[in-house]
Amino acid sequence: MSSDASSVGPPSPLGYAQHVEPFRTSRDIPATPTQVFAAFTDPARMARWWGPDGFSNTFSLCDFRTGGAWRYVMHGPDGHDYPNESVFAEVSPARVVIDHQSKPHYRLTITLTPSASGTLVTWEQAFEKPDVARGIAHIVVPANEQNLERLAAEVAASC
Repeated sequence: MSSDASSVGPPSPLGYAQHVEPFRTSRDIPATPTQVFAAFTDPARMARWWGPDGFSNTFSLCDFRTGGAWRYVMHGPDGHDYPNESVFAEVSPARVVIDHQSKPHYRLTITLTPSASGTLVTWEQAFEKPDVARGIAHIVVPANEQNLERLAAEVAASC
């Protein structure tokens, strides 16, 4: 597993900040890509693992297809609710791209690559504004690691 919150470069054509090395983390999950992808395709399962430690989710809409909308509330361990709106910009068994429409705006690209021990899940996050990315790096980096841990636990529980 690895994380990198390197410097931020110029905006991409889509308007998202391009990091020289984006916020990136990866995890090798001992399951097939199909088994890992299944944890995305079922909204009930995704609600169980999405987000950092201590968070739970209520999905009001999860149209898991390219162009589909995703509306949900993350319930924090601090008792606060955090409404979120996103669009699934791309959905395939090998790659899921999520454009987060709520602030802070970001694009999350998740790739599922077969590996010797199962599936390498790579998580890359690019924020619309470089100053926002720098300001929340201390939250994003550990939160992304926790999210992948929760995904791995969800996949293990279903295998």
